[in-house]
Amino acid sequence: MRTLQRIALTLTIIGAINWGLIGFFRFDLVAALFGGQGAFLSRVIYSLVGLSGLFCLTLLFKEWEEKDTEEVNRRDYGKLNYGTEFGEETDLSDFKKTDREDD
Repeated sequence: MRTLQRIALTLTIIGAINWGLIGFFRFDLVAALFGGQGAFLSRVIYSLVGLSGLFCLTLLFKEWEEKDTEEVNRRDYGKLNYGTEFGEETDLSDFKKTDREDD
């Protein structure tokens, strides 16, 4: 399902860019690339962009997954983590003993 959402979002962005070009510069990129507004391939692209826009409407009403990560973050709140970014800290007690033995 995520792949379909990404494809729909990409096509919707392409449509938005095309409409921006039409609005600002009176230039229809899809028509220029595929042989005019009445060409079959242009109509297919316009149809896919339109369907993608309708599909992206469902994203407005979808529960976002961020809520789950917020709950996980709240569970660990207040617990101190003394580890480093790369793992556990190294034991330096061996180095201290060799320095004392050398004196």
